[in-house]
Amino acid sequence: MFRDLYRQAYNALRYNRRRSLLTMLGMAWGIATVVLLLAYGTGFQNGLMVAFRTFGGNLIAMFPGRTSLQAGGSKAGTQIRLTRDDLEYLVAEVPMIKRISPEANKQTLVAYGTRSGTYGVRGIYSSYQRIRDLEIAEGAFFGEQEDFTHSRVAVLGSDVKKKLFSGLNAVGDTVRIEGISYKVVGVMKRMLQDGDDNMNGSVYIPYSAMGDLKNTYYLDSIALDYEGEHAKVVKAVRESMAFHHSFDPKDERAIFVFDAVKDLADLTVITIGIKVLLGFIGMLTLGIGGVGLMNIMLVSVTQRTREIGVEKALGARRWHILFQFLAEALVITFIGGVAGVILAYLISWSVGSLTLWSAFMEDASEGDIHLIIDSTTLIWSTAILSFVGIVSGMLPAIKAARLDPIEALRYE
Repeated sequence: MFRDLYRQAYNALRYNRRRSLLTMLGMAWGIATVVLLLAYGTGFQNGLMVAFRTFGGNLIAMFPGRTSLQAGGSKAGTQIRLTRDDLEYLVAEVPMIKRISPEANKQTLVAYGTRSGTYGVRGIYSSYQRIRDLEIAEGAFFGEQEDFTHSRVAVLGSDVKKKLFSGLNAVGDTVRIEGISYKVVGVMKRMLQDGDDNMNGSVYIPYSAMGDLKNTYYLDSIALDYEGEHAKVVKAVRESMAFHHSFDPKDERAIFVFDAVKDLADLTVITIGIKVLLGFIGMLTLGIGGVGLMNIMLVSVTQRTREIGVEKALGARRWHILFQFLAEALVITFIGGVAGVILAYLISWSVGSLTLWSAFMEDASEGDIHLIIDSTTLIWSTAILSFVGIVSGMLPAIKAARLDPIEALRYE
């Protein structure tokens, strides 16, 4: 029975080859559009995530601010400044903290030989490397033994090394920071990043050695990572700082807390929204092909009205007629879908990548948009194609199944 119905559908398609081929092309173009739009959304999401990785995993960073709410006898507008004592308070009062590091920054002159430039110098603990997940391209990061021994060692960002040393080896040599010599022990791997936090254009030295360049009692920021739920850690950190600095824990302007996990979740929601929008646009495009399929199937029903009447007169039931025309529509959809996926792969392969971060940074091809056709993209595309194909084929098939056999036999 089913074999006969499929044979009838195949013969109908073969009889109307040109019409069937044009309908398949419409479906192929529609599914190719869906696949490419979803692939673009995935590539765009991955490009943003590459830049976001520079913030590390469970990173929380705190920056000083001013109060906006009155707390006790302290009026709003009071400046809050972070100190070295805050490190001890946080370690003692927030047990989920794994690693913590102060950060004291200064824009200053860094020189090597006759070359020099103004760069950001960061005084930090060695744990900062693990907190920010910094990768070393040459040499090594300084260790815990340099944190408190006033060791004059430095790790250069990739841009600093490139501009001061060009192609020369920097590890083992010395740079001068405000005239003070620091031995280069490592060079960072170039990082793809956005915002004002220029890691590539920075020099990293031990916090204890930063005292040669500025007063380090007041900190520019505190960075830490942790174990556990990020919301509870952020709350505990804010409550600890509020207690010791006498401000309302609900006052988010007193200290700014950057929560990488929360920001990543917000970014993920935004990118998913973009992918849903692109998928919807693709579905509308595929819907045009579906309208063409529905129109062709309605024409087929009209042309084969007498044939339907003969089949019903010979004992064919409604579901036989329904399945016959639905099978014909699904065959067109399937062949068009396969051709569309192949077309999408060819286009993605020929395009390669689309500019994203390369428009703003050098050597940032990793953060460009690559048209990635993964299994998720194919699953969603197949689901959309199936929905459009069934809807487009079902309505003409229902019309054919409901035809009155006597009226169908009289049809001229």
